[in-house]
Amino acid sequence: MLERFFGKRAPERKSGPLVALQLIGQAQWSRRDYATLAREGVMQNAVVYRCVRMIAEGAASVPFLVYDGDTELDTHPLLALLQKPNPQESGPQLFERWYAFLECAGNAYLEAASLRGDIRELYALRPDRVKVVPGPRGWPSAYEYTVDSRTLRIGRDDTGFLPVLHATLFHPLDDLYGFSPIEAAARAIDVHNQGAAWTKSLLDNAARPSGALIYNGPAGAPGLTDSQFARIKQELEDTYQGAANAGRPMVLEGGLDWRSMSYTPSDMDFAATRDVAAREIALAFGIPPMLLGIPGDNTYSNYQEANLSFWRQTVLPLVAKTAASLTRWLAPRFGDALRIGYDSDAVEALAQQRESTWDKLNAATFLTLNEKRTAAGYSPVAGGDSAG
Repeated sequence: MLERFFGKRAPERKSGPLVALQLIGQAQWSRRDYATLAREGVMQNAVVYRCVRMIAEGAASVPFLVYDGDTELDTHPLLALLQKPNPQESGPQLFERWYAFLECAGNAYLEAASLRGDIRELYALRPDRVKVVPGPRGWPSAYEYTVDSRTLRIGRDDTGFLPVLHATLFHPLDDLYGFSPIEAAARAIDVHNQGAAWTKSLLDNAARPSGALIYNGPAGAPGLTDSQFARIKQELEDTYQGAANAGRPMVLEGGLDWRSMSYTPSDMDFAATRDVAAREIALAFGIPPMLLGIPGDNTYSNYQEANLSFWRQTVLPLVAKTAASLTRWLAPRFGDALRIGYDSDAVEALAQQRESTWDKLNAATFLTLNEKRTAAGYSPVAGGDSAG
């Protein structure tokens, strides 16, 4: 009888058989604030984490150069500052955080710390702690940095210099703040995360779909009471649910019948759905899916082509944009003719293409030595204006 599940019978109040039925509801999407995007994206999604790491580490590995006019400088206080921006970080460490913040939030902030008017240190500020203070004409006039309910206002100094560099990624609807690739790919990230959660739940349930426990009592008999329903549900969860109970036989009594609900092949194809979502995430960050090990990407014939495209179309434009921003913001504090560039020759992925360019320039007899050097990205040398 039902005493195994229910104990002493209570007054019946439910009527009819009990059937489990699940319908698809409205999709629930994650919030769009920085903390949620960071948690749901970088901290809980391997694809997003890898995308941010690849871009940040790759861009930070490209060294900055300092030029005085067309002449590259081997030593200079500005170059030393970029190589060792503060006592806790090296240049690559600081700018890795800078690029990572830019990819996560669409905004990155760099603060210049001065001593007696001379810039001595640079620090990357966490974007969720920074607020832009617009001036009368709408342009930023100051920044507020808030930690533990304490706010520090960073404004222009006596010379008009604003000691915060604010970099943004294009936002179509905001004049002050940037738009993050994570936010653009937020729905794909939700699909990818929920696909993983669904698979984990299925494994926790012994990799079996849910079913319905139906009570088929005698004709005209009342159904289950609330207490009986609660007790049988608890019995099933404690005794039969979970991977540890996989394959355990179910003993049914007193008119109880188990009816399994199976999934169709399309319902079970979460792997393909997650791959599509992963490709959308990679697309938002500008990373060829082949570099992330995502199947089904035939855009590039080999890994080398995909890697070259990643550096040429994603990493180096970001480095060039940062170098131009640093030149506009920081270089005038050290000299009028100074310019900050970057050394693309240090990128190993571009070595083969670089050697091909050098071979072509070397074979061009109609160019002078300095013209060849300029085309290759080097500064001219004395006596190099003759044909080479």
